Amino acid sequence: MIYNEFKGLKISALGMGTMRLPTKKDYNDIDEEATYEMVKYAIDHGINYFDTAWGYHGGNSEIAMGNVLSKFPRESYYLATKFPGYDVSNMDKVEQIFEKQLKRLKVDYFDFYLFHNVCEKNINEYLDPQYKIYEYLLEQKRLGRIRHLGFSTHGSFETMQRFLDAYGKDMEFCQLQINYLDWKFQNAKEKVEMVAKLGIPVFVMEPVRGGKLATLPEEYSKILAEANKDYSAPEWAFRFVQNIPEVVLTLSGMSNFQQLKENIDTFEERKPLTEREENALMRVRDAMIEKTSLPCTSCRYCTDHCPMELDIPKIIELYNEHTMTGGGFIAPMVIGTLPESKRPAACIGCQSCEAVCPQQIKISDMMRDFASKVK
Repeated sequence: MIYNEFKGLKISALGMGTMRLPTKKDYNDIDEEATYEMVKYAIDHGINYFDTAWGYHGGNSEIAMGNVLSKFPRESYYLATKFPGYDVSNMDKVEQIFEKQLKRLKVDYFDFYLFHNVCEKNINEYLDPQYKIYEYLLEQKRLGRIRHLGFSTHGSFETMQRFLDAYGKDMEFCQLQINYLDWKFQNAKEKVEMVAKLGIPVFVMEPVRGGKLATLPEEYSKILAEANKDYSAPEWAFRFVQNIPEVVLTLSGMSNFQQLKENIDTFEERKPLTEREENALMRVRDAMIEKTSLPCTSCRYCTDHCPMELDIPKIIELYNEHTMTGGGFIAPMVIGTLPESKRPAACIGCQSCEAVCPQQIKISDMMRDFASKVK
């Protein structure tokens, strides 16, 4: 297992995420026996970082991981969980939730604790002093019940900047969605550069984009095989992340033994992509984006001609995200923060924007389609 240094700690480069644990009847019914076997194998083969959260598996991930990890010496693993600010109704319950998390996970302290999913939907509440979330978590750190404090985010560059302007001096790590697709598609490269300027190490989530990059169509597999026929699709994704010097840890939500074993094998040695391999991967990435995305260049000619004053480039960006992901929560989350008069459904279909679009995008068709999918 590869290990990286983090503030004097030796952390496995691969961490086990617990949002997709093995289950029985449904997503909330975790198979604890199978989970124990996976965790034991992980620890025996060098993984020492386990990441969970309040809402995973309907709240049962923390409970299951508490039961499983309590069978191992506390010093044999690092444990991370998060304050569930993705649900703004939790903002006034930070102490209540934190205490319950300690009990669920059967520990006296958390090695790592995060502000969960800082985004457009909750940034105002996270920064609102009336909730005292920041102050409370800093106090828990002072008391030793949090060893390292950080944040995760799926938010925009601007939202991240607001959060860092307020709390950046106390953030020890940042958990970002990074993979070879989102390096360009979600501006992950710029986000890494932002936190790197502040000296904040990066922890990676969604390295295979929720499984989207774990299996590839034949046309893309052929391109990659020409550069290296020995790598599986997931290994290409993990090797890409190993090329990023700011990355300390890569989380993978492994839900069965095969995934666990294959991923551990990948992290047995540090083997970044060669220039030839990276070029092949970028060809695949660009082809994937081009195939599913509207080619907006944000020239903003459209916004100058929109009688409803819609932020059309931003809406197209969200539409592309929703299309690429095949749904997901990011686009609905952001659209939900907009006034109704600025959402896709507010488009009156006048096509004034289309008359000046250099890319000849059928914007009114996109707006109708998006409005039918995201309210």
